[in-house]
Amino acid sequence: MASFKLPQLQPDNDLWGPASGSNALPSELKDIPFAPYAKNDKVGRIADWNNASGASNDAANARGGRQGRARDVQQNFGTSAASSAFAYFHGDDEASFSVVDNTRTAASRRGGLGQMSQRGGRGGRGGAGAAGGRGASKFGAGAGRGARGGRGGARGGRGGGRFGWKEWDKPQRIREASVTVGQDWEQVEEIDFVRLGKLRLEVEEPQDISSYGALFEYDRSYDRVTVKTAQALSSIDRIRYNPTTSDDPIIQEISSKQDAKIYMTDSILALLMCATRSVYSWDIIITKTADGKVFFDKRDGGPFDYLTVNENAADPPLEAPEGKENEAAAKANALNTPSALSLEATYVNQNFGFQIVNEKNVYKLEHENPFYSADETDPLASCAYRYRKFNLSSEESDPVELVVRAEVDAYTIGSSKEKQLITIKSLNEFDARAQGAGGAQDWRSKLDSQRGAVVATEMKNNSFKLARFAVQSLLAGADSMKLGYISRANPKDASRHTILGTSWLKPRELAGQMAVNLSNGWGIVRTIADLARKADEGKYVLLKDPNKQTIRMYRVPANFGEEGEDGAEEDEAMDQDA
Repeated sequence: MASFKLPQLQPDNDLWGPASGSNALPSELKDIPFAPYAKNDKVGRIADWNNASGASNDAANARGGRQGRARDVQQNFGTSAASSAFAYFHGDDEASFSVVDNTRTAASRRGGLGQMSQRGGRGGRGGAGAAGGRGASKFGAGAGRGARGGRGGARGGRGGGRFGWKEWDKPQRIREASVTVGQDWEQVEEIDFVRLGKLRLEVEEPQDISSYGALFEYDRSYDRVTVKTAQALSSIDRIRYNPTTSDDPIIQEISSKQDAKIYMTDSILALLMCATRSVYSWDIIITKTADGKVFFDKRDGGPFDYLTVNENAADPPLEAPEGKENEAAAKANALNTPSALSLEATYVNQNFGFQIVNEKNVYKLEHENPFYSADETDPLASCAYRYRKFNLSSEESDPVELVVRAEVDAYTIGSSKEKQLITIKSLNEFDARAQGAGGAQDWRSKLDSQRGAVVATEMKNNSFKLARFAVQSLLAGADSMKLGYISRANPKDASRHTILGTSWLKPRELAGQMAVNLSNGWGIVRTIADLARKADEGKYVLLKDPNKQTIRMYRVPANFGEEGEDGAEEDEAMDQDA
């Protein structure tokens, strides 16, 4: 019968183990070899307690052919330098291990960078000028296709000269805020556009309070204007008032007689309702009085008095570069900067409204213009002010009423011989080939034949501006909107313009085509109004972040917005002293 007998271990006082001393273990465990190890330790061979540590390590390193590389020797739990016989060594077969992929891949017709270099191009496209042919342009080397039918290798390949797809590596454009945030400003609230886009509030038709001013009749002859019968845009001197909310005497009178808590103009209200479409920075001054009434005002010199151009384009206009080395480029692009285009668009829109009305036929509203005084010598422009009240209440226990001053530009006689109120707006073309044109087509060649494509491009590039036009017309209760298409007489001259055509638009239909959600707009207005109502008495600024889709509400000093007037008075005093 087979049997197993433990080997005789010789005691050694220099080593640690069961046989290292006579008193280390009881006599019944004296001849049993022992070494502590964990379950996950790898035991490679039977322990030899008499083997020297140096000899075992040298043998292991010599076997693996990796002398002096400590990472190839992994000591296990419970082993020491003296008992390295327990160490596990990686075999040489693991170094040659590799994964084999048997899936088939379609062979590329275009050679890579290395292949094209080895082949020297395809069909004579290679050579020193090609620098690897088409494959090189993939890596942004700017290499050309090489000589093909006599074409030189300096020509850029497909995508050559610009790295990446859709210019993802293009540096992000940094814009400045419409107003500088002061160090003593206190941030009250911050809301991103994602949250604003989820708000909803249904609002009923408004209640008319009063109307002021006089309107001229629209000249129907401009309906027949085309590119071939274009008319020059004239500069007409007329007076048109657009005071802010707090400076309006009619709003002050209404606020003293009614219980409405919120007051603003149609331009401010339309901007808030379309705020999620805005890209450029804007700011609104909010003032809460001691009796809990809130006034939304525009800032003197702020963005409300000017129209933007191609604000929503994928590549909007750029500011002129600074520095002496960029003087030539700045001079060439001075006409097409965002600020210059904004001034031009405002000038064009105002003069277009003055020109296309017939001043002989006047329609007077209930009251005369409240801002015109007898001392004025220049004639008034066609404009009517309608004061209307909207009910923003969501609960009967918390009534919220909003008073708005809306503006109408002219009137026309409808098919039923009734007077219809209209608003007059314009779109302007500066240069279809200039930077910032947003892929717009040449109006002189496409406006008459493909007006739908022209309007669709403008809806994309000027989504925020056109949405505000539609909402302002709806707030004023206008029946129609007259839209003019005005272009420069010369792309290099911003002082002369030509009317290329006009079109009639229904404000509600235009809002539907542009996916303007009025319920969402009223929800935004109610949310901001609630923030102002809950705030303490004082002055606040609602600021759109210039580089993020975020609006912030700050508490500002009581004299904010008055520095410009004080500065102007100081300058006048200094001039007089001089």
